Amino acid sequence: MLEGVLIAESLRVGTELAGVPLHVTKIASVEVEGAAAGQPRRWTLLDFTGEEADAEPLAERLAACLDPAGGWYVNYNTATEAFVVFPGEVFRYPRGQDPRGRAEGRRRAQDHARSLGIPEAQLDWRD
Repeated sequence: MLEGVLIAESLRVGTELAGVPLHVTKIASVEVEGAAAGQPRRWTLLDFTGEEADAEPLAERLAACLDPAGGWYVNYNTATEAFVVFPGEVFRYPRGQDPRGRAEGRRRAQDHARSLGIPEAQLDWRD
């Protein structure tokens, strides 16, 4: 099983996320302090689950749907891998048993996020 959170406002206008079945487990509206330039202060969070076999196709579809303006990403995890998806770019790295691989993969994803202007406070994804 894969589990993650999608911020509805991160989707580029005119796109749709389709072709990968997801189960929405929770919807929440939150006010965000320290939003990046181009991000609204109010976000709609969609907690979701899906089949582990759909992790890679989901990453490809999200990379094509995320708005490149505003510094957005989506993260989700399977039992063995963490996925961090940016517009046009996917990072994946091992979870659990390989702490060096995990640290290196997370560092690479965070460096990419910083290059997009994503604030440090938003580099807190779970893996």
